[in-house]
Amino acid sequence: MILLTLLAALAADGPSVVIINIDDLGYGDIGPFGSTLNRTPHLDRMAREGRKLTSFYAAPVCSPSRASLMTGCYPKRALGIGHVLFPADGVGLSPAELTVAEILKSKGYATGLVGKWHLGDQPDFLPTRQGFDSYFGLPYSNDMGPTSDGVKSDFGAPLPAPKAKEQPPLPLLRGETVLQRVLAKDQARLTELYTEESVAFLRANKAKPFFLYLAHGAVHFPLYPGDAFRGKSRNGLYGDWVEEMDASVGKVLDTLRELGIAEKTLVLFTSDNGGTPRGVNRPFRGFKASTLEGGMRVPTIAWWPGRIPAGTESGAMTGMIDVLPTLAKLAGADLPSDRKIDGRDAWPILAGDGQGHEVYYFYRGLTLQAVRSGAWKLHLAKGELYDLANDPGESKNVADAHPQEIARLRGLADGMKDDLGLDGIGPGCRPLGKVKDARPLIGHDEPKK
Repeated sequence: MILLTLLAALAADGPSVVIINIDDLGYGDIGPFGSTLNRTPHLDRMAREGRKLTSFYAAPVCSPSRASLMTGCYPKRALGIGHVLFPADGVGLSPAELTVAEILKSKGYATGLVGKWHLGDQPDFLPTRQGFDSYFGLPYSNDMGPTSDGVKSDFGAPLPAPKAKEQPPLPLLRGETVLQRVLAKDQARLTELYTEESVAFLRANKAKPFFLYLAHGAVHFPLYPGDAFRGKSRNGLYGDWVEEMDASVGKVLDTLRELGIAEKTLVLFTSDNGGTPRGVNRPFRGFKASTLEGGMRVPTIAWWPGRIPAGTESGAMTGMIDVLPTLAKLAGADLPSDRKIDGRDAWPILAGDGQGHEVYYFYRGLTLQAVRSGAWKLHLAKGELYDLANDPGESKNVADAHPQEIARLRGLADGMKDDLGLDGIGPGCRPLGKVKDARPLIGHDEPKK
């Protein structure tokens, strides 16, 4: 009791925080960013009451993006892997990394994660070892399981042929305990369960500062919208799930209003990477897994009634790397002095008048593929130069007309040789977390229920 009282006394006057991270949502999949196909009334309202960030960058794929969000660093610095993490991987986000949850927890915040983690499924790497008081969700993507469990096909679709080596069953966790094996019927309830769990967390912690990270599995393949939403959209299963996700956002925001803490809470809505070909990334070219704008620029809305100007937007360059330093500043916490943080405090941008990054580096796995400065973006391998101010879709290569910009941008890229490196593990990359004898959290012989 004395310890809890002390932690509460340490809590700064900063806001409570909710981060809602959607999986594989395209830039143009929601109303505030141009969708006329998917109905997203709650996000429409959120944008009317908040601020759109129209040049917010994630990473090309899941695990690196989430590492960036947790650590405030370019993904390669904190999680130097070529693609994503898989079940029973012997590596993950190092326990030596300082996460945003740990920083806020040090200021007396209650911390909870609901949904997808994807930074390592071994006990040493789980959210409860990385600053979260509570965890409920899947430790990795909802397609990482055996074919027979329905995780390699959408709702109602025939099961594909099993692979020669199948992944272990999907485990639903509470804390570090496996609750059950996730089957197709369970996938269809996950969005609803995550929403209920999030609302319960808000109600339980309304009287103190809190950090809720709601990381939906929607709208990642396989598509499993809930019963109440399936068949209701104009855009098939994908649209159904986008609309269920929007309803979940609405329930979270409505709960904050009902509890009378909306004016004390910063909510950030975003996506972990660009959309897949099932989604819409207009006006950008490219999809998830690429360093084209469509692979990394994600729809993002910041909401804090009375503090963030309503109905506004900013094109300043921001990204997942800025979340940790921004929240640390708002909570009155110091950034660690023993490691490099690539992000910066973006609160001036959220509040209405601030400068974004002057330079942004586009890594795909361990390789630096592009660099942006101002409106200019250079794709290094092919030497293609794009003016994003006039050509956000990267459709017209203007390299021949601007050799001076190419030289400048290549110079910026070369400046990373002695830090993160241009390919492979550079001197500025921190060690991965590693464990011996990694094992699945749930075995193939676990009975189906």
